[in-house]
Amino acid sequence: MNESGRVEAFSDGVFAIAITLLILEIKVPKDAGDRLWSALGEQWPSYAAYAVTFLVIGIMWVNHHTVFGYIAHVDRRLLFLNLVLLMGVAALPWPAALMAEYLREPNASHVAAAVYSGFMVFHALVFQLLWWHLTKSGHLFDDRVDAAAARATRGRFALGSIVYPVTVGLAFVSAPLTLAVHGVLAVYYAFNQVPVPERATSS
Repeated sequence: MNESGRVEAFSDGVFAIAITLLILEIKVPKDAGDRLWSALGEQWPSYAAYAVTFLVIGIMWVNHHTVFGYIAHVDRRLLFLNLVLLMGVAALPWPAALMAEYLREPNASHVAAAVYSGFMVFHALVFQLLWWHLTKSGHLFDDRVDAAAARATRGRFALGSIVYPVTVGLAFVSAPLTLAVHGVLAVYYAFNQVPVPERATSS
């Protein structure tokens, strides 16, 4: 296993645990009897928070895997940046549960959505810092990566640092809409992979 392999293996474990814990927040209705269909329907905020957050964590894992697939060496700063990123990932089931609990409350829903969006801002900023560190000199990448071209992608990579703070403001307009926007952003990143430019190869 190369230097980055151990980091990725540890990270995969954190992602797996976080994404699994999400389902524990969807409770089985108690004593519903003939109202079971209705009781299940009333839990729609839990389903929505689960689906969106599952997408968010899943896409983050895909992007993380893509980036580390190009890393040949790790340094102390990269290790700590990765740990900070994982700290946020491990905590995501909590804001998801907060959204599920208060999504239908007139006032509390805005606070829950703002907290949820705040976590997304955190992830966007940390991932950006990680990318900036990797592209600063490019010495941690393997030979496939064009370091100069990778540095040129910093602006595109920073898109989340601009968009996610907007969702914090949107949270005080509509919590359900905020959650929906996070779902759309997750789908966007699913089809727009992390830009890791490879060196041109001569035929």
